Amino acid sequence: MIHFTNVRKQYGEQLLYKDASFQVRPGDKIGLVGPNGAGKSTVFRIIMGSEGVEGGSVTYSDKLVIGHFSQDVAEMKGRSALEEVKAGVGRISELAKMIDQCERKLQGMDGELSDDEMMSVVEKYGEYQLEFEARDGYTLDSRVKEILTGLGIGPEDYHRPVESFSGGWKMRIELAKVLALKPDVLLADEPTNHLDMESIIWLEEWLRSYKGMLVMTSHDREFMNRIVSRIVEVANKTITIYSGNYDFYLREREIRREQLLSSAKKQQDMLAKEEEFIARFAARASHAAQVQSRVKKLEKIERIEVPVEERSMSFDFPTPPRSGQEVVKFQNLKKIYKKENGDEKLVFQNLRGQVQRLDKVAVVGVNGAGKSTLLKIMAGALDPSDGTCVVGPSVKVGYFSQSALDVLDPNKTVFDEISDRIPGATVGYVRNLLGAFLFSEDEVNKKIKVLSGGEKSRVVLATILATPVNFLILDEPTNHLDIRSREILLEAIQKFEGTVILVSHDRHFLKSIATRVFEIDQGELLPFEGNFDYYLSKTTRLAH
Repeated sequence: MIHFTNVRKQYGEQLLYKDASFQVRPGDKIGLVGPNGAGKSTVFRIIMGSEGVEGGSVTYSDKLVIGHFSQDVAEMKGRSALEEVKAGVGRISELAKMIDQCERKLQGMDGELSDDEMMSVVEKYGEYQLEFEARDGYTLDSRVKEILTGLGIGPEDYHRPVESFSGGWKMRIELAKVLALKPDVLLADEPTNHLDMESIIWLEEWLRSYKGMLVMTSHDREFMNRIVSRIVEVANKTITIYSGNYDFYLREREIRREQLLSSAKKQQDMLAKEEEFIARFAARASHAAQVQSRVKKLEKIERIEVPVEERSMSFDFPTPPRSGQEVVKFQNLKKIYKKENGDEKLVFQNLRGQVQRLDKVAVVGVNGAGKSTLLKIMAGALDPSDGTCVVGPSVKVGYFSQSALDVLDPNKTVFDEISDRIPGATVGYVRNLLGAFLFSEDEVNKKIKVLSGGEKSRVVLATILATPVNFLILDEPTNHLDIRSREILLEAIQKFEGTVILVSHDRHFLKSIATRVFEIDQGELLPFEGNFDYYLSKTTRLAH
């Protein structure tokens, strides 16, 4: 168990929380939630001991093995993916050495032992073997391979040097290291970042069957709902506990806030009456005792504080100009990429399909199937190797992609990046637009290069909103957005009076938006004329 008791944490003048308490109990699967900057990742660092506290305590047994997955990946080099993961399971490696040492002593290789020494070694040997077996030390190699494969790194990549993997794939290797450790407590900070849907579903199953304690943050609402049974909210300079999953937390938080607002109003009404009595009779000697009594009573009353609600994005796509019935049509579409060594990689061929006005299409498929490639071709950002992709003449495209974050000018301010795209707009219009994406006052003068991934995503979404479009092409629009911002974007897309095609690994997002599904499978496109739940009912690929 971990006891987080009356903790006070601050950075200089900024108080993160005070009197913050919660426990991690055997079998707990906890979702750690709260607005950006509230101190969720700091909770992890405090538990790990990499940061201290100004008050309170964090206690747990010295024998407790804690695994921590964060977004900060240490440098990796000199090993294969398989070796890197196996090297990360420290406790199992320690136990293997201690078992070996005990065996040497029992065989007399390190000198004769007295009866008492022999009993002591036998006892330790049994303890080490039990723990080694409990941590599946004897199946380490097969377990590591299973975890790597589940996270999308197959047998053909087991022996690839870690330095040859991109940043996102190194994240998967880092996550595999923590999972292979089979810790008593797993602290996971956004474990689904950089994972595709297949890997997310595999990780979900792994965590559901995981016997240890789990504390995690996640921006994926469905993932959180399927795994956690308690919510620890870090907000308003304190920690609040909710017994249930994320959906339960949302409902319960609203109920508690309504009750708090009601209590605060009753208190305000009572205080106003008391203060009115004091003001009316303060000058009358005949009421002096009553006035003093009420003054003392008011001094003792603890005022109910209603926390300010966190800011969230608030926007609607403008009514778009009407497009023709056929928005985009592609036939015999083929794409081949040239590798650095000169080899060719076929992504897909003979792809054919069309998107009609007001369709909301989800494009799905395994990692590397060509989902983003298809969207790039539709957006005109990439030429096909063969075939045609024709966008209707009255179609105005708004394209969001992860690479679009790199298109932003790092030396421009947020304000300039938007105003340059809509030269006729007033300062007030640009400020209002940016305000809807949580950029207010001085924040609009931030340089693009100092923004976080989430802030850059909001700037790109604002650029799409800056001019009316009737065809939204969205490639992973929810990456870097917190759950609250995802919900606002989701509602805006649902109400959007145009056509949408999107790629996303957020199942809640796809279930709420898609009216059709295109699956790219082994280089071919399979259309499903129904929503995402209909698609799930017709395929075994994502069966759950």
